[in-house]
Amino acid sequence: MPPKHRYTVGQHIEFVPGRYDGSAPPGAYTVVRQLPNDAADREYRVKNSRDGHERIIRESQMRQSAAVFG
Repeated sequence: MPPKHRYTVGQHIEFVPGRYDGSAPPGAYTVVRQLPNDAADREYRVKNSRDGHERIIRESQMRQSAAVFG
């Protein structure tokens, strides 16, 4: 059985891109959707809190955020 998603829809997270993740800006994002996959590194659609752009990132690129967004 594949592992469950660690983060929930609506949760605020911190995106921490790796050196090969292109120009995606790090920082505050909100989880929009949990994406289905069978890999151990779960995927999510997230929305940038500043520019509103959405992107797909892996759980290994996410950190729990203590910030509260308005």
